[in-house]
Amino acid sequence: MSWVAAAFVSAFFAGVTSVLAKCGIKQTDSDVATAIRTCVVLVFAWTMAGISGSIGTIGSIEPRSWLFLVLSGLATGASWICYFKALGIGDVNKVVPVDKMSTVLAALIAIVLFGETSNLAVKLVGTAVITLGTFLMIEKKQSAGPERQQDRTWLAYALGAAVFAALTSILAKVGIEGVESNLATAIRTCVVLVMAWAIVAAKGKMGQAVHVDRYELVFLAASGIATGASWLLCYYAIATGQVSVVVQIDKLSIVVSVLFARLAFNEKLSRRSAIGLAFIVLGTAALAIWK
Repeated sequence: MSWVAAAFVSAFFAGVTSVLAKCGIKQTDSDVATAIRTCVVLVFAWTMAGISGSIGTIGSIEPRSWLFLVLSGLATGASWICYFKALGIGDVNKVVPVDKMSTVLAALIAIVLFGETSNLAVKLVGTAVITLGTFLMIEKKQSAGPERQQDRTWLAYALGAAVFAALTSILAKVGIEGVESNLATAIRTCVVLVMAWAIVAAKGKMGQAVHVDRYELVFLAASGIATGASWLLCYYAIATGQVSVVVQIDKLSIVVSVLFARLAFNEKLSRRSAIGLAFIVLGTAALAIWK
């Protein structure tokens, strides 16, 4: 599979992840949900690392790669925690576009740090179009009192998720140099797992993990599987392709999230949001074609 194809399939699974996760946190605390999903991702990731035969190479990983893989895992954990907090408060159609602003930041950093300057004009224009589309999709409600405070809260968490997600992509690119992508994903997931459960324990929520609704547990497990598939494909694409293009293709997960949110939660797009989504698709297509 080419790295471009892997990036597109990764975007599909990432889009499905958002909706499945939203279904799994209607009653379940977001921190607990993050920890449970990470357990599923961990099993999935190490299974794939075993199938690929890369586990035996773990002893040859350089200290520098270990450092950046751990840092990438910490950034991922922070991004997930913020993301699921935002999903628990706001609509999928609002949270996902803000979170995907991480791709703009990651693409610009990749151009500077990794010298990904081929077709630079196209990349900059495409990134600008995607940014415009994202802002069009972020609509503010006219509200007051507690509702207005809630609007600010989900936005703050979503922005935090975006910043940490951008750091994840860049740190992972450095950390997986010379490391098989499935093994790198599995190692990073271990870091996320420790971080997620440490937060659950620190907040005294361990008891809630035992009493998670079975219906929501199924959706959390499915979300974890979708996340694992998205990660494996995404980091394969990052390892073999251009970060500045991969992270923009990941933007297309918005389309999947919007379609499934419409079916699952009846979340409708306004005309402004629909135009913004069209800009995102056009910008991403330009980057993928003229990479």
